Amino acid sequence: MMQVKQAVLAASVLAGGATAVDAGPDQISILLGSHHVGATRDFEEFNPGVIVTWKELLWQNRLDVGIGMFRNSYGDASVVATTAFPLVRNQIWGLDLFAALATYPGEGDQFSHSIGDVVPIAGLQARYRNVFVQAIPSGGNSVDATLTYGLTFALE
Repeated sequence: MMQVKQAVLAASVLAGGATAVDAGPDQISILLGSHHVGATRDFEEFNPGVIVTWKELLWQNRLDVGIGMFRNSYGDASVVATTAFPLVRNQIWGLDLFAALATYPGEGDQFSHSIGDVVPIAGLQARYRNVFVQAIPSGGNSVDATLTYGLTFALE
């Protein structure tokens, strides 16, 4: 529970102040699963989770900021703070660059880059209507890439 409180506080600071955060998030994304491309070991690929996002909040209203939790591929709960830069976005589809910091309790050493159990993640995110897919290049010692997928809904 302390991780969740710390993550919410960090997202509030990143979001540029209490005013935008008090207004509430603009969308909710439901993470469903993942596929580990070229995996040399078994990973859990059912990864339910939820991320709330404040759209176009930072950097001259160009960056999305989000916070959430999900079941990671090692079977533990992870807290995540995200940001996304839209390359192309309309009502039907979108393409974003994204970056995140996620906790992987006890598993930080499984990644090529980490600060303890906090792991930086970056990649490309595509959306068609309510379906999203993220392509994350290898950040671990036993996969070539990870694809995550789920559903996203506007909260407006």
